[in-house]
Amino acid sequence: MSEQKSEQNQKICILGGGFGGLYTALRLSQMPWQGISKPEITLVDQHDRFVFLPLLYELLTGELQTWEIAPPYAELLANTGIRFHQAVVEGINIMDKQVRLSSVGGNSSSNITELPYDRLVLALGGETPLDMAPGVAEHALPFRTVNHAYQLAERLSIFEESSQDKLRVAIIGAGYSGVELACKLADRLGDRGRIRLVELSDTILRASPEFNREAAKKALEAKKVWIDLETGVAKVTADTLDLNYKGQIDTIPTDLVLWTVGTQVAAVVKSLPLSHNTRGQLTTTNTLQALEHPEIYALGDLADCKDANGQQIPTTAQAAFQQADYVGWNLWADLTDRPILPFRYQNLGEMMTLGKDNATLAGLGITLEGNLAHVVRRLAYLSRMPTLEHQLKVGVSWIAKPLLDLVN
Repeated sequence: MSEQKSEQNQKICILGGGFGGLYTALRLSQMPWQGISKPEITLVDQHDRFVFLPLLYELLTGELQTWEIAPPYAELLANTGIRFHQAVVEGINIMDKQVRLSSVGGNSSSNITELPYDRLVLALGGETPLDMAPGVAEHALPFRTVNHAYQLAERLSIFEESSQDKLRVAIIGAGYSGVELACKLADRLGDRGRIRLVELSDTILRASPEFNREAAKKALEAKKVWIDLETGVAKVTADTLDLNYKGQIDTIPTDLVLWTVGTQVAAVVKSLPLSHNTRGQLTTTNTLQALEHPEIYALGDLADCKDANGQQIPTTAQAAFQQADYVGWNLWADLTDRPILPFRYQNLGEMMTLGKDNATLAGLGITLEGNLAHVVRRLAYLSRMPTLEHQLKVGVSWIAKPLLDLVN
């Protein structure tokens, strides 16, 4: 065994607590470390809760509660031996193998911490770019975190309690996030909502299976969501939206603009002296390691990876979930002198919600829509919850809720 691997208490630092980071940490904690000292595993995230992003939309309609889709890291990591730091990643020194952290909300140098590592996992996810048109950062709301959901829910509640007749909502981007938001908001607002979906390309859900696309079109039409295709955003103000359709600017009044377009890599990742693609993603080997520094693993939205079959890996929760399993295994194999494995991606299909008790899914030769797809989607996501304890708590809650509704 090499000198480095024989050292006691190897330090594994995992940056980012989403599907990639949290699930890598949990996988590592479950590996058999007999014959070698279990490494110190540290998970860093700027938030105090994990967010099961595919179910974030259900907070808007009250179908799910925060604790179900966003359990605290302290709860998920209890009795695992994994250390958790709620902190912001300020910088990474890959030569000295140190991560520079600052306290959340703090800007004093006294709040800076240096965290050493022997192995580093980069799983910081992506950020919604808010610089794609004038006024977006000031007047549009992204939808990627629990706080975003809370902000949106608060805006909706203020409207619902007011005497205002209609709420004019523009959702920019007709990918999965935009379509799912449109359906949920249409269900919540009913006849008081005027929802517009703005898409730059010539169709909604361009990268999705045709079955899902057609089911979504049908749902959006039934919910009276207006769709603007081949339309860009020229400017956003506090109460208007400038739309660019084939070179012609049309200004429309809006009460709320939601921005779901694009994903960008965090600046701290872009600045690393490693190989990047044109989007700033880190280029990795098919074992999910940085080309120049094999002690650094990267996965999820920030990784540009082709798997063992040369297949380009999509930046989806499903892919990050699968990558985490391999990264956890490969870190363990690396530290125990076993062969590491090239990642093999399995496309298990795509699911999305189309409103209350309505969903669609396509994959593995199966297509479903409506209430049955809604049930299958819920069960599939329940099985992917991060810990067995949380799965059981959420499962009991989901079973009990309709029974309690019947009693009441």
